[in-house]
Amino acid sequence: MTRAAENLFALLRATLHGRMDDATLFENCDAGLWRGIYDLSSAQGVLAQAWDGLQFLPETMQPPKGLRLQWAVNVDQIEKVYRLQEKVIAKLASFYREHAIPMMVLKGYGLSLFYPVPEHRPYGDIDIWLFGRQPEADKLVAKEWGAPVDVHKEHHTTFDIDGVMIENHYDFVNTLTHASNARLERLFKQYAAQPGESVAVAGVAVYLPSEQLNALFLLRHAAVHFAAINIGLRHVIDWHVFVAHCHDRIDWEALYAAARDAGMTEFLNCLNAICVDYLGLDPAAVPGMVRNADLEERVLDEILSPAFSDRAPSGLLRVVWFKTRRWWTNRWKHRIVFNESLAGAFVRSVWAHLKRPQSIGAN
Repeated sequence: MTRAAENLFALLRATLHGRMDDATLFENCDAGLWRGIYDLSSAQGVLAQAWDGLQFLPETMQPPKGLRLQWAVNVDQIEKVYRLQEKVIAKLASFYREHAIPMMVLKGYGLSLFYPVPEHRPYGDIDIWLFGRQPEADKLVAKEWGAPVDVHKEHHTTFDIDGVMIENHYDFVNTLTHASNARLERLFKQYAAQPGESVAVAGVAVYLPSEQLNALFLLRHAAVHFAAINIGLRHVIDWHVFVAHCHDRIDWEALYAAARDAGMTEFLNCLNAICVDYLGLDPAAVPGMVRNADLEERVLDEILSPAFSDRAPSGLLRVVWFKTRRWWTNRWKHRIVFNESLAGAFVRSVWAHLKRPQSIGAN
């Protein structure tokens, strides 16, 4: 692990636990190292959390003034986006309520409520679940708001409200690409039938997922993205804050059973281990974890510095070749996320793209 990564983890632990236990790591940090910490935190989607950790350092250990100013400006932008998305969530929930359609918010906003500073958990779009009423709701949005609805995405439709993309899920995962996803989808629908608590967003009530739905959805979402492309430390911190707050309300036996059925037990163990070793999660919060030091190190190294980091090109043939090379490079990750054979998954994935050609150009 690089020194920049080591220092970044120290800042993240300070944020998550409200104290700086590793201040000596920041002695003699020069401008170059601080720039490396900043760049890594930005690339990993944890810029604002690292900023919060800075506040636990004495003035003499702070980064150079110019970098601090740049850091602060970017954190301010994250806060502005968060407040805009809060308004959009409230606007959308109010609209659906007028039509007697309940709305559940997935991932981003609900997870932000577990963070020490909710406004510092960045997210790009808003994922919603409407309890099976997605087709009706999309028609209402198109008719009454004039918002074009894109129906060509995988397992959700999308539309734009006030500059924010909404992902309206009809499925929780793409059931076409892997047989295990189809099995998991039945569990998702079962869990989603009973929502979690209701919270007020700008005075409008929205549902959050139950702990069991959240646990399985966050795990599968992170696992699939890790296998297909990669994940950042933001995904790891999401898991940490969720487990830290909800571990005693998660049915761990059921979660591990679902993970075994889908083939992602090793990934779940690695995710838990990284949270324990590098973010200070209490090991008692993750019962059933089995350690594999070599695999944990490989997963963490891949998160921090992915083996395949080429930028996606333009042009259909170039995109196909790019995705094929990425898939081949990431094939070892398939083994710890899916229980299907690599060849079988490849055939299903190709077929899924052929059924939705517009998805070929997506990440």
